[in-house]
Amino acid sequence: MGANSKKGDYDFAGYVTKNNIKCKDGRVIRNGAFAHCSGKTVPLVWNHMHGSASDVAGHVLLEDIPGKGTYGYAKTNNTETGKLVKELVHSGDITAFSIYAGHVKQKNSDVMHGDIQEVSVVLAGSNPEATIDTFFEHGDGEEEEMMFFMPDDGVCEIIEDGFGHADDGDGKDDSSKEEDKKVEEKKEDKKEKTLKEAFDEMPKEYQEVAAALVGLALEDAKGGSKDDDDEEENGGNKTVKHNAFENHDDDQITEEGILSQSDMAEIFRNAKSGRGSLKAAFEDFAFAHSIDTTGMEGPSQSTAGQTYGVRDLSMLVSDYHNMSVRPEFIGRDTDWVKVVMAGVHKTPYKRIRSIFADITEDEARAKGYVKGNEKVEEVFTLLKRTTDPQTIYKKQKVDRDDILDIEDFDVVAWIKDEMGVMLDEEKARAILIGDGRSAASNDKIKEDHIRPIANDAPLFTIKADVTVAANASEEDKAKAFIKAVKRARKQYKGSGNPTCFTTEDVLTECLMLEDTIGHTLYKSVDELATALRVSRIVTVEPMVGATVDSKPVMAVIVNLKDYNVGGDTGKDQGLFDDFDIDFNQYKYLRETRMSGALTKPYSAMTILLNQSGNSAG
Repeated sequence: MGANSKKGDYDFAGYVTKNNIKCKDGRVIRNGAFAHCSGKTVPLVWNHMHGSASDVAGHVLLEDIPGKGTYGYAKTNNTETGKLVKELVHSGDITAFSIYAGHVKQKNSDVMHGDIQEVSVVLAGSNPEATIDTFFEHGDGEEEEMMFFMPDDGVCEIIEDGFGHADDGDGKDDSSKEEDKKVEEKKEDKKEKTLKEAFDEMPKEYQEVAAALVGLALEDAKGGSKDDDDEEENGGNKTVKHNAFENHDDDQITEEGILSQSDMAEIFRNAKSGRGSLKAAFEDFAFAHSIDTTGMEGPSQSTAGQTYGVRDLSMLVSDYHNMSVRPEFIGRDTDWVKVVMAGVHKTPYKRIRSIFADITEDEARAKGYVKGNEKVEEVFTLLKRTTDPQTIYKKQKVDRDDILDIEDFDVVAWIKDEMGVMLDEEKARAILIGDGRSAASNDKIKEDHIRPIANDAPLFTIKADVTVAANASEEDKAKAFIKAVKRARKQYKGSGNPTCFTTEDVLTECLMLEDTIGHTLYKSVDELATALRVSRIVTVEPMVGATVDSKPVMAVIVNLKDYNVGGDTGKDQGLFDDFDIDFNQYKYLRETRMSGALTKPYSAMTILLNQSGNSAG
């Protein structure tokens, strides 16, 4: 341990720094770095505080232990700070040393030389093995003094002069003999108090341990008690009823606080397999047997071997903090939804009829007149289409208890926002490409109520194929796509300059096209839009995988002014709340009833990938 009575009268000791151990700041104290400080006395302070003289709690005698580190023998002064530090150490509340060094010479992170200027007792040191492992209780007169050791491992046993490490062999090795010698020297050095006076000044829990140990030794020396009351029939546990440090042996210790032989055996087992010292094992036992912890969460198994600080300090760690008050939605890109819903033409009436007169036939043409001939009336056909509305909805329910327990944000408003976002996305999808559900599905948004632009009748939507070979590259498909859009544009009869709705994949491949010398053909999306003769290009995530006539949809080109939405004017979008008293649940419904259809012939184009051609090459 390094305890040596020749060092004088000290209160506690331990390694102030250990060699070849990585400290929390990344430094490593190398062998011999502080060897020249051996024999030096430096101030003992609290937590490296140097603000005033009252911060000095005593002094420390330094001793170099070759190959291990620097050991320190601490003596506290008679100031309030010194008394407090001594009490904190002796009670086991503080177990760590830390040093302050000047004139430090480093090689990278290795400390090769330095002068220790002060030693501090700290809550948690930088060097994890710089710990207080010994403290002293001084006797008086001819009575021996007691040394208490707090080892990192091993079992504590009773020896003549105090506590020491148990030897696993049959005899003592050289190190244990040296320790015994040091104990004898220490005993002769200071004789201030009687053993009884030293015992009386010990904390109550240490008195009980000492009394129990001595009592057990006396029992064993007598061959065991013959008093049947002292031994229980069911387990044979002997209770120590006499304080060995009292003069009247017949006085019994009260039942409260009595330690049985089995209790002491448990403490010793814990000291050996748990936290590593008799003191710590007793503290654990006292805590477990003195406080009713029913319904409380105790120390976890992961901290069973902790030898410093506060066990399960993680219980006091603050909770995780949310990066946002409300959970962020993980969903598809919905920017295109705003474009669709803002671009369509809306009317308050839900039932829509479109009437057209076909004047493309020859019978509708104006005719030349020949004098004397009869004039012939023109003939043209009237066409009509009606579209009825359908209800689209989102429904949700939440337990009232959950609403009351979630206090960080308005969970009901959050749920209603989600319902609105998803309802708008479903409407926009049905308008542009259809909802994608099977016609047999009960949830299907019927295509004769909200007519998808991509698959509308030939009178309204022009379908143009991008015909490529079966093994065509993505570059070949992009080139063919641009050509197909340009060629189909001449059939477009819609209002003004349309918008091109496509996928990110198609847009990316078009922007990556290069000329024969490696120059990009289109430097921006706007340049590509100009080449396609559209006002802008909008990517639609749900278009990926959409098909018309079993062909993948590459783009839908339309001016949304030509698509009429009937009945979805805002006031028709109902939001309803209800409460189920039987199940203590709130139910929410957001719905709209609407119709939708193109109202102008040849006002849209659907560009489809046709990869049924012969393989190239």
